[in-house]
Amino acid sequence: MTTAPLPATMTAIEITAPGGPEQLRPTTRPMPVPRAGDVLIEVAAAGVNRPDVIQRLGHYAPPPGASDIPGLEVSGRVVALGEGVVGVALGDEVCALLTGGGYAEYCVAPAVQCLPIPATLSLVEAAAAPETFFTVWHNVFERGALQPGETLLVHGGSSGIGTTAIQLGRAFGARVFTTAGDADKCRVCLELGAERAIHYRDEDFVAVVKDLTRGRGVDVVLDMVGGDYIPRNLDCLAADGRHVSIAFLRGAKVTLNLMPVMLKRQTLTGSTLRARPVAEKGRIADVLRDRVWPLLANRTVKVVMHRTFPLTEAAEAHRLMESSAHIGKIVLTVPER
Repeated sequence: MTTAPLPATMTAIEITAPGGPEQLRPTTRPMPVPRAGDVLIEVAAAGVNRPDVIQRLGHYAPPPGASDIPGLEVSGRVVALGEGVVGVALGDEVCALLTGGGYAEYCVAPAVQCLPIPATLSLVEAAAAPETFFTVWHNVFERGALQPGETLLVHGGSSGIGTTAIQLGRAFGARVFTTAGDADKCRVCLELGAERAIHYRDEDFVAVVKDLTRGRGVDVVLDMVGGDYIPRNLDCLAADGRHVSIAFLRGAKVTLNLMPVMLKRQTLTGSTLRARPVAEKGRIADVLRDRVWPLLANRTVKVVMHRTFPLTEAAEAHRLMESSAHIGKIVLTVPER
């Protein structure tokens, strides 16, 4: 079922070969067709995320059956429904979590992974919400089990994940500490609700955290650095603390002394979101709709955006992401058709 005749083809951004940003090039692709349970979205904007960069480099293949086009989140208007779709109607403006396909004029998404757009957000801002909010909620509040009154350490506080984790941690009653790479990024983290922003180039975050907690350590660490950060994270993690890994910019392999982990009863966990079953991501969407979307609607929490680029300038967006000069999210916009 559709709103109007749709074109047979669309513009999309493909990865022509593993490599640098120059491998992202506009191409013409057939219009995607929604399967049972899916919707077709006329894309207004698509978020740019670190996994897109890793995919472009050839290190993060799409799950079986997923589009090879990068892009894990979009906003736009629903223009067609697959069989059996409920809860989403033609013409609805939504944002959606994807397994791929977002860097395009149209994409398909499971209806259960679509969320309404809060009145306080523009379509472009909404495109920057799904990937970070799904990731932070599941990893900080479900896997990490962060509770009111506990302490959270967020690495990469000025990233899309970081700016979201700071705000949600604070909104749900935690003390939040974070690390960032320069004074401007630290300032933004404080403005978003971090109690302390640690300039990791000039300060030892382990020493600072221990001082802030009077030697106890933090209850939860959200880590996207990996590598040699892991032992340091565990050193500043409290007894019964939870260490949650979501990425490993400094390497996936690490050597650990497990005795302190056992003595302090610490939990090491982590997750990836992309390959999770649709039903599980739909469950997270339901929780976000009930518990987090009202915070966006009343401006308790906001989407932090750094810059937008036209869809056809996806390569420039990736160059900016790789420079780490941004604060918050980078978004690709699609001209109105």
